[in-house]
Amino acid sequence: MPSLREIHRKIKSVKSTEQITKAMKMVAAARMRKSQQAILAARPFASRMEQLAKDLAAIEAGARAEGLAESSAVHSFFEKRTGGPAALILVTADKGLCGAFNSNLIRAAIGWLKARAGRKVYVAAVGRKGRDFLHRLRGHDLEFLTELAGIFPKVQFSHAELLGRAVIEAYETKGLASVTLIYNEFKSVASQNLVETTLLPIPSPQGKSVDETAIAEYGFEPPRPQLLAALLPRFVKAQLYRVLLESQAAELAARMNAMDAASNNANELRQSLNLGLNRKRQAIITREIAELVGGAEALAS
Repeated sequence: MPSLREIHRKIKSVKSTEQITKAMKMVAAARMRKSQQAILAARPFASRMEQLAKDLAAIEAGARAEGLAESSAVHSFFEKRTGGPAALILVTADKGLCGAFNSNLIRAAIGWLKARAGRKVYVAAVGRKGRDFLHRLRGHDLEFLTELAGIFPKVQFSHAELLGRAVIEAYETKGLASVTLIYNEFKSVASQNLVETTLLPIPSPQGKSVDETAIAEYGFEPPRPQLLAALLPRFVKAQLYRVLLESQAAELAARMNAMDAASNNANELRQSLNLGLNRKRQAIITREIAELVGGAEALAS
């Protein structure tokens, strides 16, 4: 059995751990509030941009079907390609201690890569955890486009611009068939949703038709090719910026929950150790009293 000194040492160690986890929870909570405000401010613009791009994709598809689409390299953002290499953007955290946040993302990335085994794959890694994982898999069929590490929890639009520029250049020059995003979306403080979605080509709206006649009443100024050339790269970067903000808020929420659970576990362990310490102390006192009583009885006899 452990001695009283060893139990005291364990209690002191657990108490120190509890203080650290509580401090980390408070830091994560403060940062999460700022990140939550940032994502709530960015969502409306990104959502409207996404809806506009999907509507333009549907109009472009209709124009192509009628042979009216103007030739422009930027129209490749709407093309559905087959047979070309695929690209993956994996957004993870830079650090651990956030529960299953990173492991769920890596598990989803493994499934995505297995589904494309034997096919040329390009990857863009955001976050140290995802970058280190993809570097371990690096081979002849896996090539890096770019990597961003150390950007959380201070994500800026410049980071989305760097990532978007590399992805757009690869999509236009390497003949990518698709670009897939895997990230965690912030739902609430207690819930984060793993998302696997297609960034490029821009998908058309599903389950509803676009009222093209209502849009056709307006002229495009500048002309459609120039408008799309300016709009679509901004759309891609805006979506990537929203994804980075979503992942940042989700990571901080996951870390806050993980540190809260760790603090509770440390508190329960400390209480259990205190209870064991008191029982052992009482057992020692009882034994000493019994020895004194036994000695007194021996002397009396």
